[in-house]
Amino acid sequence: MSAELVGTLRERARELWQGYAAPPESAGEELRARAASTALADADLLGYAVAAARGGHATSGLCSDDEPSVRAMCALRDELAYGDGLLDLMFVMQGLGSYPLQMGGRGPFADAVCADVVAGRQIAAYGLTEPGAGSNLDEIATGATRDGAGWRLDGLKTFISNAGIADFYCVLARTSGEPGDRTPGGLTMFFVPASCNGLTTLPFEVIAPHPIGEVRFDGVEVSDDLRLGEVGEGLDLALRTLARFRTTVGAAANGFARRALDESVQHLGARQQFGRPLGANQGLRFDLAEMDARLRAAQLLVDEAALASDRRAPDVARSVARAKLVATETAGWICDRAVQHHGGLGVKRGQIVESLYREVRALRIYEGATEIQRLILGKLVLANGAQPPR
Repeated sequence: MSAELVGTLRERARELWQGYAAPPESAGEELRARAASTALADADLLGYAVAAARGGHATSGLCSDDEPSVRAMCALRDELAYGDGLLDLMFVMQGLGSYPLQMGGRGPFADAVCADVVAGRQIAAYGLTEPGAGSNLDEIATGATRDGAGWRLDGLKTFISNAGIADFYCVLARTSGEPGDRTPGGLTMFFVPASCNGLTTLPFEVIAPHPIGEVRFDGVEVSDDLRLGEVGEGLDLALRTLARFRTTVGAAANGFARRALDESVQHLGARQQFGRPLGANQGLRFDLAEMDARLRAAQLLVDEAALASDRRAPDVARSVARAKLVATETAGWICDRAVQHHGGLGVKRGQIVESLYREVRALRIYEGATEIQRLILGKLVLANGAQPPR
């Protein structure tokens, strides 16, 4: 039944992007993002980014109801990324941005907001990164201080996807200690509505267009009911969020890479040079063989990590680090080769391979950069040695 569901989700995602008419880039990032979110909601796919226990869709035994299934999300992200990068991004942000609420929200409001996320009525964002805190969350400086029965937030977040269009932000803030001092229990997570006084956003552009920017908190007041989890448990909740969604980054990378390989196959078979198709050249065939083999290895690693995550396997951290590292680096290489195969057309704005080249670059940075995955994996290899084949 689980394999059948995964196949069904792939088919539904494929039907969505094949029939989706995205607004042109000239329409602006906000309009494009909202259109993508609406399309995902209309296709009833957003519920797979939310735990069934919080009103998301049940996943036929792929995992327990208190978590969204990583295998389900990977199937959707792989196929959505193949067709449209913004559909993929808006899907995963509904999960990533609401996951701390799913896990740590208290009271009726949490279930109500999760229901809105599933229906696409509210857009979520995840407030983690700061100018001085990316890979090292101990450097978080945004502060949350007690203010009567509630909290007051002051600080700056950056590289926040959906900044400016989100209806709420799940924000990691410092409730004790100083940035960099590694105070145990120094960080706490909060649900912050975008409508709060003192919350402002400043958009900026990145190479693959989507809503992203800075979020500033100047005396933003939230009630204690909007605290997610216990005081001091924010870092654990943040790391748990990243661990749940990191494998899906690899799945998206595989989708982009698969599209790039297909574009190369089509172009090399159709483009004539010196009286024969480009694909008749042995060197280019070698390229395709290497692209195919590397992509398949990345797909198998993502499948392994997704299964380990859903089953809460003891070696899950190693599987996830391996999958994220290999899939994102592989996608970068495959998309680069696809651009090369297209020659001058490969760098022309509006070409599919040019867009893919821009889309995949950020995947090697966010949700744990390549270097961080190597550190994690190297430490685990030293501690446990080689793993036997399964």
